[in-house]
Amino acid sequence: MSGIFQGFGQVLVEVLSALTPLAIALAVFQPLFLKLPREALANVIKGMVLTLVGLALFLQGVYVGFLPVGREMGQVLGASAHRWSLLPIGFVLGFVATLAEPAVRVLSNEVERASSGQVNRRVIQYTLSLGVGAFVCLAMARTVYGIPIHYIVVPGYLLAVGMLGFSDSTFTSIAFDAGGVATGPMTVTLVMALAVGAATSMKGRDAVTDGFGLIALVALAPILSVMLLGLLYQRRKGGIDNEP
Repeated sequence: MSGIFQGFGQVLVEVLSALTPLAIALAVFQPLFLKLPREALANVIKGMVLTLVGLALFLQGVYVGFLPVGREMGQVLGASAHRWSLLPIGFVLGFVATLAEPAVRVLSNEVERASSGQVNRRVIQYTLSLGVGAFVCLAMARTVYGIPIHYIVVPGYLLAVGMLGFSDSTFTSIAFDAGGVATGPMTVTLVMALAVGAATSMKGRDAVTDGFGLIALVALAPILSVMLLGLLYQRRKGGIDNEP
């Protein structure tokens, strides 16, 4: 039991440092501008406490569970004769981790609410998850076959810039927000641990050179996938508008 909570104090300090500015902002703006009723203020404070406890426990579980599992999987698969299996496994892990990412769910819910239900939250969730899964698979191919990262990142971001001229402005805004949202604790810890573990166990690979750079790919995946979704929505809307 003690092993599960090893390092929990440090995690708690990190979460507190993240939430403290919000608490200070609430303390300053409440009497000056917000002036929330007592019941609403109590709900906000309760929510912040629950966020503190929940996020601390969540991150502790990620550090204790996901990091070792991802590292061990990467080392075992990287040392095996079937290194190619890292590609489909990377896709599945990227898909599942993004689907379980709390920030992705929050973004999807807000997009559905802001669009009055025209963009379903599940469409956003699965679009982000498929995009991240595909790029994690690409990142595993980079690690296995020693592909330089700039061969993937530079064309990817050039493609993203090129798509700006065709994608709907609403989806463009969502896409670049999603790039930061998808790089959350679930995706980063599990997938990066897998890549670093694989690079560590392969001859001729360097864990620093070949294991890192994954976050740049994960951040690029939602940008491309959401803007592509925007193009599909535009085409669908144009087809409906052109119907007699």
